[in-house]
Amino acid sequence: MANPVLVEVLRGAIVESAHRGAVAVFDADGKAVLEIGDTSKPVFPRSAVKAIQALPLVETGAADAYGFGNRELALACASHSGEPEHVELARSMLARAGLDGSALECGAHWPSSHAAEIALARAGGSPNALHNNCSGKHSGFLCTCVHSGIAHGGYVKAGHALQEMVRDAMQSVTGAVHGADERATDGCSIPTYAVPLKSFALGFARMATQNGFGPERAKAAKRLLAACMAEPFFVAGTGREDVALMEAAPGRIFTKGGAEGVHCAAIPELGLGIALKCDDGAHRASEAMVAAVLARLLRADEALAAKLIELANAPIQSRIGAKVGSLRPTAALN
Repeated sequence: MANPVLVEVLRGAIVESAHRGAVAVFDADGKAVLEIGDTSKPVFPRSAVKAIQALPLVETGAADAYGFGNRELALACASHSGEPEHVELARSMLARAGLDGSALECGAHWPSSHAAEIALARAGGSPNALHNNCSGKHSGFLCTCVHSGIAHGGYVKAGHALQEMVRDAMQSVTGAVHGADERATDGCSIPTYAVPLKSFALGFARMATQNGFGPERAKAAKRLLAACMAEPFFVAGTGREDVALMEAAPGRIFTKGGAEGVHCAAIPELGLGIALKCDDGAHRASEAMVAAVLARLLRADEALAAKLIELANAPIQSRIGAKVGSLRPTAALN
């Protein structure tokens, strides 16, 4: 089936581009609350599932052993912008386990924050693995290895004890098989698994409610989502959509975007998990989609819904900052 157009891009009053996609909203019992498009199609979740991948960090006791608070746990779930605060916190996390940035196997890239990128270049610096948007997640992985007595060399590879812990968590939480047939390699070199979109929605409903979890996993899931909602800057960075969404309703909305137009979210008060995919991988569309879906689900709070609708209808600006168009979620999302 062809997924419907969910976001239109206007220049003036004319539709210039359109983005198709799929949306799944489930409760923790596996009941579909909203399904648009093909939610059974396997997708790679990319960075949208980092909060689930961080469960072993808490469950093994590593987070407590190294004194991690909300900021460290949020960074372990982050795709950060490489701003100085992000880089220094990742460095601090590694130091508590007796490691430094050389232990990271995620690779290096320039900060995605333009201001941080320019500042680094002006200082004559060059990016290292700490600037990688996934360095917080990888720092959490390394801390889990050290605390658990696992040799950390090659921790990014499928079959490594750490990645088996992560795979088991993903499989258990989503209820979907994460096997070799579903496996590929993510941008930061760890395994990523393509499973039905609706499985991720179910997984985040379970993360939000802890329904079906044992005591330790329940505490870990609640703690990780709470940390992200308390410290959204460390999940993303200055001017980022996930920060704006979580700050619009402090403690009420969890969201996390991933590459190629994937977004996952949770609304703990409603016990719902959300997963969506923009077919063409456009971030601008997936961000509009998740804001629109959140507005729809939280429409009883009129003031909050209005904020979310404003984020969903983000402006298109010219080079001098004039509004020349906007994104517009279609009726399918209303």
